[in-house]
Amino acid sequence: MSSPVVFIDGDQGTTGLQIHERLRNRTDLELFTLAAAERKDPQRRAEAINACDIAILCLPDAAAREAVEAIVNPAVRVIDASSAHRTQPDWTYGFPEMTMGQAERIANARRVTNPGCYPTGAIGLLRPLMQAGLIPGNYPVSIQAVSGYSGRGRAGVEEHEGQGAVNAPLFQVYGLELAHKHTPEIQRHAGLAQRPIFVPAYGAFRQGIVLTVPLDLRLLAPDVDGTTLHACLARHYAEAAHVRVLPLQESCALKHLDPQVLNGTNDMHLSVFPNIEHGHVLLSAVFDNLGKGASGAAVQNLNLMLAQQ
Repeated sequence: MSSPVVFIDGDQGTTGLQIHERLRNRTDLELFTLAAAERKDPQRRAEAINACDIAILCLPDAAAREAVEAIVNPAVRVIDASSAHRTQPDWTYGFPEMTMGQAERIANARRVTNPGCYPTGAIGLLRPLMQAGLIPGNYPVSIQAVSGYSGRGRAGVEEHEGQGAVNAPLFQVYGLELAHKHTPEIQRHAGLAQRPIFVPAYGAFRQGIVLTVPLDLRLLAPDVDGTTLHACLARHYAEAAHVRVLPLQESCALKHLDPQVLNGTNDMHLSVFPNIEHGHVLLSAVFDNLGKGASGAAVQNLNLMLAQQ
Protein backbone atom coordinates (compact mmCIF):
# COMPACT_ATOMS: atom_id res chain seq x y z
CA MET A 1 0.00 0.00 0.00
CA SER A 2 1.47 3.36 -1.06
CA SER A 3 1.98 6.19 1.43
CA PRO A 4 -0.56 9.04 1.37
CA VAL A 5 0.55 12.07 -0.64
CA VAL A 6 0.54 15.34 1.30
CA PHE A 7 0.80 18.49 -0.83
CA ILE A 8 1.85 21.76 0.80
CA ASP A 9 0.65 24.67 -1.31
CA GLY A 10 2.53 27.78 -0.25
CA ASP A 11 5.50 26.23 1.50
CA GLN A 12 7.69 29.34 1.38
CA GLY A 13 5.87 31.38 4.03
CA THR A 14 6.50 31.13 7.78
CA THR A 15 3.74 28.57 8.39
CA GLY A 16 4.49 26.52 5.28
CA LEU A 17 8.21 26.36 6.05
CA GLN A 18 7.50 25.20 9.60
CA ILE A 19 5.07 22.52 8.43
CA HIS A 20 7.60 21.30 5.85
CA GLU A 21 10.29 21.14 8.54
CA ARG A 22 8.02 19.13 10.84
CA LEU A 23 7.12 16.65 8.08
CA ARG A 24 10.25 16.33 5.94
CA ASN A 25 11.68 13.31 7.77
CA ARG A 26 8.41 11.39 8.00
CA THR A 27 8.44 7.97 6.33
CA ASP A 28 4.70 7.32 6.63
CA LEU A 29 3.75 9.87 3.99
CA GLU A 30 4.96 11.29 0.69
CA LEU A 31 5.55 15.03 0.98
CA PHE A 32 5.10 17.09 -2.18
CA THR A 33 5.65 20.76 -3.00
CA LEU A 34 5.87 22.68 -6.24
CA ALA A 35 9.13 23.94 -7.72
CA ALA A 36 9.62 27.71 -7.65
CA ALA A 37 8.87 28.03 -11.38
CA GLU A 38 5.51 26.28 -10.97
CA ARG A 39 4.10 28.01 -7.88
CA LYS A 40 2.27 30.72 -9.83
CA ASP A 41 1.07 28.45 -12.62
CA PRO A 42 -2.70 27.92 -12.00
CA GLN A 43 -2.82 24.78 -14.15
CA ARG A 44 0.15 23.14 -12.42
CA ARG A 45 -1.23 24.00 -8.97
CA ALA A 46 -4.64 22.59 -9.90
CA GLU A 47 -3.00 19.38 -11.13
CA ALA A 48 -0.99 19.06 -7.93
CA ILE A 49 -3.90 19.60 -5.56
CA ASN A 50 -6.09 17.11 -7.42
CA ALA A 51 -3.35 14.46 -7.37
CA CYS A 52 -2.81 14.47 -3.60
CA ASP A 53 -4.57 12.77 -0.72
CA ILE A 54 -4.39 15.72 1.68
CA ALA A 55 -3.58 19.31 0.74
CA ILE A 56 -2.29 21.79 3.31
CA LEU A 57 -2.93 25.35 2.15
CA CYS A 58 -0.50 27.98 3.46
CA LEU A 59 -1.77 30.80 1.30
CA PRO A 60 -3.40 34.24 1.52
CA ASP A 61 -7.16 34.03 1.92
CA ALA A 62 -8.07 34.73 -1.72
CA ALA A 63 -5.53 32.20 -3.02
CA ALA A 64 -6.80 29.59 -0.55
CA ARG A 65 -10.35 30.03 -1.85
CA GLU A 66 -9.11 29.68 -5.42
CA ALA A 67 -7.20 26.51 -4.53
CA VAL A 68 -10.32 24.93 -3.01
CA GLU A 69 -12.40 25.90 -6.04
CA ALA A 70 -9.86 24.14 -8.26
CA ILE A 71 -10.48 20.78 -6.57
CA VAL A 72 -12.48 18.38 -8.75
CA ASN A 73 -11.21 15.15 -7.22
CA PRO A 74 -13.72 14.23 -4.46
CA ALA A 75 -11.09 12.15 -2.64
CA VAL A 76 -8.88 15.19 -1.88
CA ARG A 77 -9.00 16.36 1.73
CA VAL A 78 -7.89 19.83 2.79
CA ILE A 79 -6.34 21.56 5.79
CA ASP A 80 -6.53 25.31 5.22
CA ALA A 81 -4.09 27.32 7.34
CA SER A 82 -5.48 30.65 6.09
CA SER A 83 -8.42 32.51 7.65
CA ALA A 84 -10.58 32.07 4.54
CA HIS A 85 -12.88 29.37 5.93
CA ARG A 86 -12.69 29.67 9.73
CA THR A 87 -16.26 30.82 10.21
CA GLN A 88 -17.76 28.70 7.43
CA PRO A 89 -20.28 26.16 8.81
CA ASP A 90 -19.39 23.50 6.21
CA TRP A 91 -15.75 23.43 7.34
CA THR A 92 -14.59 21.55 10.45
CA TYR A 93 -12.75 23.76 12.92
CA GLY A 94 -9.30 22.29 13.52
CA PHE A 95 -8.97 22.66 17.29
CA PRO A 96 -9.04 19.04 18.52
CA GLU A 97 -9.21 19.91 22.22
CA MET A 98 -11.95 22.52 21.84
CA THR A 99 -14.90 20.32 22.76
CA MET A 100 -15.78 16.66 23.20
CA GLY A 101 -15.70 14.77 19.90
CA GLN A 102 -13.86 17.51 17.99
CA ALA A 103 -10.80 15.31 17.35
CA GLU A 104 -13.04 12.64 15.83
CA ARG A 105 -14.81 15.22 13.68
CA ILE A 106 -11.44 16.42 12.37
CA ALA A 107 -10.28 12.85 11.73
CA ASN A 108 -13.28 12.19 9.49
CA ALA A 109 -13.57 15.61 7.85
CA ARG A 110 -12.97 16.43 4.18
CA ARG A 111 -12.40 20.12 4.87
CA VAL A 112 -10.57 21.33 7.99
CA THR A 113 -9.84 24.97 8.74
CA ASN A 114 -6.83 25.51 10.96
CA PRO A 115 -7.46 27.96 13.85
CA GLY A 116 -5.82 31.35 13.93
CA CYS A 117 -2.98 31.85 16.40
CA TYR A 118 -4.73 34.33 18.70
CA PRO A 119 -8.08 32.48 18.57
CA THR A 120 -6.35 29.29 19.72
CA GLY A 121 -5.57 30.89 23.08
CA ALA A 122 -8.82 32.83 23.41
CA ILE A 123 -11.07 29.90 22.48
CA GLY A 124 -8.96 27.51 24.53
CA LEU A 125 -9.67 29.59 27.61
CA LEU A 126 -13.24 30.69 26.97
CA ARG A 127 -15.04 27.81 25.23
CA PRO A 128 -14.99 25.35 28.18
CA LEU A 129 -16.11 28.07 30.60
CA MET A 130 -18.90 29.19 28.29
CA GLN A 131 -20.08 25.61 27.76
CA ALA A 132 -20.16 25.03 31.51
CA GLY A 133 -22.24 28.18 32.01
CA LEU A 134 -19.62 29.80 34.24
CA ILE A 135 -19.35 32.83 31.96
CA PRO A 136 -22.63 34.14 30.52
CA GLY A 137 -22.83 34.44 26.75
CA ASN A 138 -23.34 38.21 26.94
CA TYR A 139 -20.32 38.82 29.18
CA PRO A 140 -18.29 41.84 27.88
CA VAL A 141 -15.16 39.85 27.00
CA SER A 142 -11.88 41.72 26.59
CA ILE A 143 -8.79 40.00 25.20
CA GLN A 144 -5.21 41.27 25.09
CA ALA A 145 -2.39 39.40 23.36
CA VAL A 146 1.27 39.86 22.46
CA SER A 147 2.80 37.79 19.67
CA GLY A 148 6.29 37.41 18.29
CA TYR A 149 6.96 39.35 15.10
CA SER A 150 6.76 36.17 12.96
CA GLY A 151 3.00 36.54 13.39
CA ARG A 152 3.22 39.20 10.68
CA GLY A 153 4.70 36.65 8.28
CA ARG A 154 7.61 37.52 6.02
CA ALA A 155 7.15 41.26 6.53
CA GLY A 156 7.65 40.94 10.28
CA VAL A 157 10.66 38.67 9.92
CA GLU A 158 12.27 40.98 7.38
CA GLU A 159 11.66 44.06 9.55
CA HIS A 160 13.33 42.47 12.58
CA GLU A 161 15.94 40.29 10.91
CA GLY A 162 16.72 42.14 7.67
CA GLN A 163 19.07 45.01 6.91
CA GLY A 164 17.02 47.60 8.78
CA ALA A 165 16.56 45.47 11.90
CA VAL A 166 18.28 48.03 14.11
CA ASN A 167 15.29 50.33 13.54
CA ALA A 168 12.62 47.70 14.21
CA PRO A 169 10.17 48.65 16.99
CA LEU A 170 10.52 46.90 20.34
CA PHE A 171 6.78 46.78 20.88
CA GLN A 172 3.72 47.87 18.92
CA VAL A 173 0.02 47.63 19.68
CA TYR A 174 -2.10 47.37 16.54
CA GLY A 175 -5.69 46.65 15.55
CA LEU A 176 -6.68 49.97 17.10
CA GLU A 177 -9.84 50.11 14.99
CA LEU A 178 -11.02 47.03 16.98
CA ALA A 179 -11.77 45.17 13.76
CA HIS A 180 -9.08 42.48 13.72
CA LYS A 181 -9.97 39.65 11.34
CA HIS A 182 -9.66 37.03 14.12
CA THR A 183 -12.47 38.57 16.18
CA PRO A 184 -15.43 36.89 14.38
CA GLU A 185 -13.60 33.56 14.63
CA ILE A 186 -13.16 34.01 18.38
CA GLN A 187 -16.80 35.00 18.86
CA ARG A 188 -18.15 32.06 16.85
CA HIS A 189 -16.03 29.26 18.27
CA ALA A 190 -15.84 30.51 21.85
CA GLY A 191 -19.65 30.68 21.88
CA LEU A 192 -19.92 34.39 22.68
CA ALA A 193 -23.25 36.13 22.18
CA GLN A 194 -21.57 39.43 21.38
CA ARG A 195 -18.34 40.56 19.77
CA PRO A 196 -15.36 40.62 22.16
CA ILE A 197 -12.91 43.50 22.38
CA PHE A 198 -9.60 42.21 21.05
CA VAL A 199 -6.36 44.21 21.28
CA PRO A 200 -3.26 42.51 19.78
CA ALA A 201 0.39 43.55 19.86
CA TYR A 202 3.78 42.50 18.49
CA GLY A 203 6.98 42.29 20.52
CA ALA A 204 10.62 42.23 19.42
CA PHE A 205 10.95 38.45 19.73
CA ARG A 206 10.56 35.98 16.88
CA GLN A 207 7.79 33.70 18.09
CA GLY A 208 5.55 32.92 21.04
CA ILE A 209 2.31 34.36 22.42
CA VAL A 210 0.94 35.48 25.76
CA LEU A 211 -2.82 36.04 25.66
CA THR A 212 -4.86 37.22 28.65
CA VAL A 213 -8.56 37.58 29.44
CA PRO A 214 -9.51 39.56 32.57
CA LEU A 215 -12.77 38.70 34.34
CA ASP A 216 -14.76 40.65 36.93
CA LEU A 217 -16.41 38.16 39.28
CA ARG A 218 -19.18 40.65 40.08
CA LEU A 219 -20.53 40.00 36.57
CA LEU A 220 -20.58 36.22 37.07
CA ALA A 221 -22.82 34.02 39.21
CA PRO A 222 -22.25 34.40 42.99
CA ASP A 223 -20.77 30.91 43.36
CA VAL A 224 -18.18 31.37 40.58
CA ASP A 225 -14.64 32.23 41.62
CA GLY A 226 -11.08 31.53 40.51
CA THR A 227 -11.12 28.02 41.95
CA THR A 228 -14.34 27.19 40.09
CA LEU A 229 -12.98 28.50 36.81
CA HIS A 230 -9.71 26.64 37.23
CA ALA A 231 -11.45 23.37 38.09
CA CYS A 232 -13.55 23.61 34.93
CA LEU A 233 -10.51 24.13 32.70
CA ALA A 234 -8.58 21.37 34.47
CA ARG A 235 -11.43 18.90 33.92
CA HIS A 236 -11.85 19.85 30.28
CA TYR A 237 -8.17 19.36 29.41
CA ALA A 238 -7.40 16.49 31.81
CA GLU A 239 -6.71 14.05 28.95
CA ALA A 240 -5.29 16.56 26.45
CA ALA A 241 -1.77 15.77 25.25
CA HIS A 242 -0.97 19.31 24.10
CA VAL A 243 -2.90 21.56 26.48
CA ARG A 244 -1.87 21.80 30.14
CA VAL A 245 -3.74 23.74 32.82
CA LEU A 246 -1.20 24.82 35.40
CA PRO A 247 -2.20 24.01 39.01
CA LEU A 248 -3.39 27.08 40.93
CA GLN A 249 -0.44 26.92 43.30
CA GLU A 250 2.00 26.81 40.38
CA SER A 251 0.29 29.71 38.62
CA CYS A 252 0.16 31.86 41.74
CA ALA A 253 3.91 31.39 42.19
CA LEU A 254 4.60 32.96 38.81
CA LYS A 255 5.82 36.56 38.71
CA HIS A 256 5.60 36.94 34.94
CA LEU A 257 4.56 35.09 31.79
CA ASP A 258 7.22 34.32 29.18
CA PRO A 259 5.71 34.16 25.66
CA GLN A 260 8.68 32.12 24.40
CA VAL A 261 8.68 29.30 26.96
CA LEU A 262 6.88 26.82 24.66
CA ASN A 263 8.56 27.78 21.39
CA GLY A 264 9.24 24.85 19.09
CA THR A 265 6.44 22.76 20.59
CA ASN A 266 2.78 22.14 19.85
CA ASP A 267 1.84 22.73 23.49
CA MET A 268 -0.23 25.39 25.23
CA HIS A 269 -0.26 26.30 28.92
CA LEU A 270 -3.38 27.81 30.48
CA SER A 271 -3.37 29.56 33.85
CA VAL A 272 -5.87 31.13 36.23
CA PHE A 273 -4.78 34.03 38.46
CA PRO A 274 -7.42 34.98 41.08
CA ASN A 275 -7.39 38.15 43.17
CA ILE A 276 -9.80 37.43 46.02
CA GLU A 277 -9.53 40.91 47.54
CA HIS A 278 -10.68 42.74 44.42
CA GLY A 279 -12.92 40.05 42.93
CA HIS A 280 -10.89 39.79 39.75
CA VAL A 281 -9.52 36.81 37.82
CA LEU A 282 -6.98 36.80 34.99
CA LEU A 283 -6.99 33.93 32.50
CA SER A 284 -3.86 33.37 30.43
CA ALA A 285 -2.65 31.23 27.54
CA VAL A 286 0.99 30.79 26.51
CA PHE A 287 2.00 28.99 23.31
CA ASP A 288 4.08 29.22 20.14
CA ASN A 289 2.29 31.19 17.43
CA LEU A 290 4.13 29.03 14.87
CA GLY A 291 3.44 25.83 16.85
CA LYS A 292 0.03 25.33 18.45
CA GLY A 293 -0.93 28.61 16.78
CA ALA A 294 -0.14 27.45 13.23
CA SER A 295 2.12 24.68 11.91
CA GLY A 296 1.99 22.46 15.00
CA ALA A 297 -1.80 22.52 14.93
CA ALA A 298 -1.81 21.74 11.19
CA VAL A 299 0.40 18.69 11.73
CA GLN A 300 -1.75 17.59 14.69
CA ASN A 301 -4.83 17.78 12.45
CA LEU A 302 -2.98 16.01 9.65
CA ASN A 303 -2.12 13.13 11.96
CA LEU A 304 -5.76 12.77 12.94
CA MET A 305 -6.85 12.76 9.31
CA LEU A 306 -4.15 10.30 8.25
CA ALA A 307 -5.43 7.86 10.84
CA GLN A 308 -8.70 7.77 8.88
CA GLN A 309 -7.13 7.90 5.40
